[in-house]
This record gives sequence, structure tokens and C-alpha cells, in this order.
Amino acid sequence: MKAQELLKSYKEGKLDFTGSSLHSANLNNANLTRINLKRADLTHTDLSNADLSGACLQQANLTNAELNNTSLVGANLTEINLIGAELVGADLRGADLSGADLRCANLHKANLCGANLTDVDISGADLSLADLTDAKLAGTDITVADTENAILEKASLTKGERTHFSTSHHWVSWAGS
Repeated sequence: MKAQELLKSYKEGKLDFTGSSLHSANLNNANLTRINLKRADLTHTDLSNADLSGACLQQANLTNAELNNTSLVGANLTEINLIGAELVGADLRGADLSGADLRCANLHKANLCGANLTDVDISGADLSLADLTDAKLAGTDITVADTENAILEKASLTKGERTHFSTSHHWVSWAGS
């Protein structure tokens, strides 16, 4: 699917784009609130400055995607693949990232207040200056990420019960054309 086709369908009222392939699409500055991109292939896609508030990107593949200054407030990002993604200054307040793969993602200055980061792989991620106030971090090892000057006030760092004992990523792992 081409970016222009998605934007046209979205403007006509379509919200469900489950499983769509938007590899390397340019969707920067797009207003895509409440869109359903579950299991979509968005590798190398530019979503910078987009509004994806309330969107569903469950099990989507956003490897190396650009999401700088993107609004993902209250989004369903469970089991999402954000390996190597750029999320500098992204607004992820109240987003559900449980089971997500954020290895080597750049979340510098991201707002993760109240986000659910349970059982997230953040190995090599940059969380410097990120705001994790009231974030849920059960089962997530924050020592493997750069958290220099991150705000961890009231963050739930207790190990508690893990929801997954062996992480099995279910996101789309291929990139189509």
C-alpha cells in the first residue's frame, strides 16, 4: 500500500489497516488518530511529527522507523518491534508498550509518563532525559539502557510477577515492497 492511498482511505473514514505493508512510506506530519495498524509492516517509515494518539500498532514492525516528536498518547503498542527506531521527543504518555522490543531505540527526551513498559527489551536503548514518571517497568531491566538524567519519579521498578517468562516476539519480521 502506498502512503497516499492510506491517507486518502483514512480521510474517507477507514480506520482498519491491519497487516498493511507500508515499508519506507513517508507519513510525516500525518494525522492518524485511532488508526488500526495491527501487525503492519512500517519498517523504515517516516512518521515524524505524526499524531497517532489512541492508535493500535500491536505487533507492528517499525524497525528503524522515524517517530521523532510523534504523538502516541494512549496508543496500543503491545509487542511492537521498535528496534533501532528514532523516537526523540515522542509523546508516549499512557501508551501500552508491554512486551515491546525497543533494542537500540532512541527515546531521548521522550515522554513516557504513565506508560506500561512491562516485560520490554530495552537493551542498548537511549532513554536519556526521558520522563518515566509513573511508568510501569515490571520485568524490564533498565540497567541495560542509557538512562542518564531520565526522570524515574514514582516509576514502578518492582520486579513483581512477569507476564511472560520467555519473550516471544510476534511482530512481522519481514519488509516488503
